[in-house]
This record gives sequence, C-alpha cells and structure tokens, in this order.
Amino acid sequence: MKRYCFALDLADDAALIAEYEGWHKSENTWPEIKKSITDAGITNMEIYRTGNRLFMIMETDDTFSFERKSKMDAANPKVQEWEQLMWKFQSSLPWAKEGEKWIIMNKIFELNK
Repeated sequence: MKRYCFALDLADDAALIAEYEGWHKSENTWPEIKKSITDAGITNMEIYRTGNRLFMIMETDDTFSFERKSKMDAANPKVQEWEQLMWKFQSSLPWAKEGEKWIIMNKIFELNK
C-alpha cells in the first residue's frame, strides 16, 4: 500500500463550500465516480477541510499509477462531467500549473521513523 496526500483550495465562498461538501456526502457522490476511483487501484480516499483549504489522503494498491488513472479518467465521460462540475467550487493553489487541481504534498515528518 502507498499513501499520497494532496492539497487544493475551494472558492472562498461559504455557500459554494457548503454545496461542495453536499456533493461529497456518500449519498450524493455519483456511483460512477466511486467506481472509477476503486477501479484505478485506490483502496481508500479521505478529504478534509479547514477554511477553504482541502486535504486529501489517498491509499492505493500495487496496481495504481498516476499515468493509468489519468488515462482512465480521460476516457470516462462521467468522470469528465464530474470534474467540470467540481471546477465550479475549486480554486487552484497559487503554485499550481495551468489547469492543475490537486497538488501532491511532500511528507516532512513521521513520528515512527
């Protein structure tokens, strides 16, 4: 298992943040999106929020690769539709490349090592 951590901002708007959180409630997340996540080898995903900053923790199995996930997403119209919808709420981090959303974070501390 590998673990990755990511960051992304939301638009600094309370109503949009509430709507974004609503889309991420288990009963509102599209089943095709959950399937695309697990089909890519992602075994667990958690998203946390403080203010308008999001943190995502993603755990993967040995079949996962970013390249494979990217290709799968590009070929999946439902994933593309979801991503378009989410851009309404999301705001790239200042150091992100054009069109880049979630930015991988570097681990700088681990208690048990």
